[in-house]
Amino acid sequence: MNANAEAAEVAEFDQIQDDSQPAAGDVNLEVILDVPVTLSMEVGRTRVPIRNLLQLNQGSVVELDRAAGEPLDVFVNGTLIAHGEVVVVNERFGIRLTDVVSPAERLRKLK
Repeated sequence: MNANAEAAEVAEFDQIQDDSQPAAGDVNLEVILDVPVTLSMEVGRTRVPIRNLLQLNQGSVVELDRAAGEPLDVFVNGTLIAHGEVVVVNERFGIRLTDVVSPAERLRKLK
């Protein structure tokens, strides 16, 4: 290959823009959009001794630390992100978000 041909190939390569890299200051969220996370809802909690746990059977009632009608907690990978209420959609349970925890508040709870 002669010097002119090599120079032309280098010039063409330099003109190609790589759209996969975000511009300076931009955040590219595309790389994380397909990462699976665990979403869970918590109705309430309680602590019971193992003796009582072993005595549970069908029909047993476990009292939780929340009153009826209080919002559920919504967790993503164990981090509280929202509160909501139970709804039924097409004969399936769902949750309607009533309050989303701000990113600043989530960061404070991590410390």
